Amino acid sequence: MIASLHLFFHGVGDGLKEAAAMLWITWWPLVLGFTLSGFVQSLLPRDALRAQLGDTTAKSVAKASVLGVISSSCSYAASAMARALFARGASWTNSVVFMIASTNLVVELGIVLYLLLGWQFVVAQFVGGALMIALLSFTTHYVFSRRYQDQMRTRVEHDSPPSTRTSTQRWRERVRDRENYRSAARFTIGDLTMLRKELLAGFVVAGFIMVEVPNRWWSHFFVSGHGVWTVLENVAVAPLLAVVSFVCSVGNIPLAAVLWAHGVAFGGVISFIFADLVTMPLLFIYRRFYGTRAALRLFALLWFVMSAGGLVVDRLFHVASLVPSTHHTRFANGNFELGWTLALNIIAAVVLFTLWFVARSGHPSSSVATDPICGMTVDTSAPSATRRVGEAVYYFCSPRCAERFDEQQRSGSVDPTDNSMDPA
Repeated sequence: MIASLHLFFHGVGDGLKEAAAMLWITWWPLVLGFTLSGFVQSLLPRDALRAQLGDTTAKSVAKASVLGVISSSCSYAASAMARALFARGASWTNSVVFMIASTNLVVELGIVLYLLLGWQFVVAQFVGGALMIALLSFTTHYVFSRRYQDQMRTRVEHDSPPSTRTSTQRWRERVRDRENYRSAARFTIGDLTMLRKELLAGFVVAGFIMVEVPNRWWSHFFVSGHGVWTVLENVAVAPLLAVVSFVCSVGNIPLAAVLWAHGVAFGGVISFIFADLVTMPLLFIYRRFYGTRAALRLFALLWFVMSAGGLVVDRLFHVASLVPSTHHTRFANGNFELGWTLALNIIAAVVLFTLWFVARSGHPSSSVATDPICGMTVDTSAPSATRRVGEAVYYFCSPRCAERFDEQQRSGSVDPTDNSMDPA
């Protein structure tokens, strides 16, 4: 009995140590990435881009991709924003392209990938993201006919709140406006607040999987030693593993590192990283947004382009001899690097505290609001849902948060704070 308890607590300690080592290595890159993302979201105008996404052309697809890049990397926020774009006239293809770009072509994702897996995975991620966008541009209308899209649009237009604000500031004017820097701090803190559970879950689950799951288990799920057939199986199965992992956004990168450490093919790891938009909670969100049949079609479409993107990237990188020769990861064995890592982590902590202080200072802004449920900063020109309580208006990043707010209101636990906004 004592020996069993000792083994249990030893295993728990090793798993937590491995998770902490991953967080230690990626702390300063996470802060840097989310800070850059916050400033991009605040300083670059998005209203002009939104107005040009009605037709599916090469130019509009490129603009949808840019809009995704300058948006939050949160998968939940990306799905909600894509719905808002679709409800406000963007084509369905451009809305799906936005989701892919928002979760696969953002700065913080590349930084964490570089720290945990190396530059080859960063290049593969961006090349694969571009390939998926191109593939979606040609295939989406085959899965979703024009008539089917019209039915979906009718549904989301009925459920979506109206736009409350349109920004008229040009980019240079936004740079000179001090309020936009406060908004940038709010976007940074809001995104980190929104993703804190996903990130911690990703690190903890990855740490325990790295330590506790034996190598032979992976051989039952991912085949190996069969050349191209191995890659084909790995890229097809990896997104299905993402469905049941319940970890998305940047939080799935530690799990991807675990897959690589256990011998999964290069393309399979890339497909798993791409699959942050098909986790089970998001599939239920798609069902709520568009209906069951549309959600199943969207899942099939995303699974296809994610697997195909991983396969093409794998073959291209093998031809170019860019696939890493070893399955090494920086966090293996729970190592805590000091030196520059320690110094940069301290600087990151100071920066994060400064941003938190700036975000809470000053007067409330009419351009952004804080989701009272998850803490994410919401662009008030395109909220996914709104609720009015007396004279206060609340803005939400997704209908899921709005529904939780309704439940709290019915139970009498809603406490209006400075997160509320005056009626538009």
